[in-house]
Amino acid sequence: MIYLPDALIDQLLLDDIQYGDLTTRALGLQSQQGTMTFTSKLGGCVSGLNIAERMLTKLGVTCECLFHDGDIVEPQSCLIKASGSCEALHQGWKAVQNVLEWCGGVSHYTYQMVSILKKYQPDGQLACTRKTIPMTKPLALTAILAGGAIIHRAGSAETILLFTNHRNCLANPDDWQSHVKTLRTAAPEKLIIVEADDEQQAILAIKANADIVQLDKLPIPQIQALQQYIQQQNSPCRLSIAGGVNLQTIEAYSQTGVSILVTSAPYYAAPRDIKVHLFKS
Repeated sequence: MIYLPDALIDQLLLDDIQYGDLTTRALGLQSQQGTMTFTSKLGGCVSGLNIAERMLTKLGVTCECLFHDGDIVEPQSCLIKASGSCEALHQGWKAVQNVLEWCGGVSHYTYQMVSILKKYQPDGQLACTRKTIPMTKPLALTAILAGGAIIHRAGSAETILLFTNHRNCLANPDDWQSHVKTLRTAAPEKLIIVEADDEQQAILAIKANADIVQLDKLPIPQIQALQQYIQQQNSPCRLSIAGGVNLQTIEAYSQTGVSILVTSAPYYAAPRDIKVHLFKS
């Protein structure tokens, strides 16, 4: 579970309802009681339900979640039933709908990618990067976990990942042995992951005994050749694939034998349509 502070829940609401719902107020519906439902039109892997429940509860609305984050639901499934004053229900309507639609789009896209990967590699992992849409990270990480992925690295302080841009700042950028040794000494509790931009760099990183070599946008034949090279050398190094991993390409990458696929694609998935129906009690 990704912890979301109350301040973020408040902000999700305030983005839409800071001064209330003028239409509801003008119609004099403040004392009218009502019921509201959120229904997944397309079904699929849902997420954001816990967040939605917290948002509605903040408004004094009583709600019942009929499913959990990560559940696979049929089309036209009712996800949440809520009851309270019509004023509060209208205030929660769009803000909650937006969260459910956006999170559901991310989680379902993730679920589709994970399902393809697991078909070829039951122990494979789809790792989603920190390259989220700005200001959406808590929602994004909640959604990708619901879809069955893992977090690649939530921030730069979390793991060691040596990029070309790091090496370019060093006196000898191509001294892979020295770089890996320095990192292993400075961060003995961490795996040493290095990024390789081409096949030659990957071989140097493997020879330097990096724990994981992240292949950035390498063609599939080169990925397969490097996988064979590791096996021939009996190296403990593992490969991961990054760059261009999405729903259209994951099947081909899943067949390379590399079990860690790194992606940002789910964050840009189309939202999943949520139908909201509100009526008086």
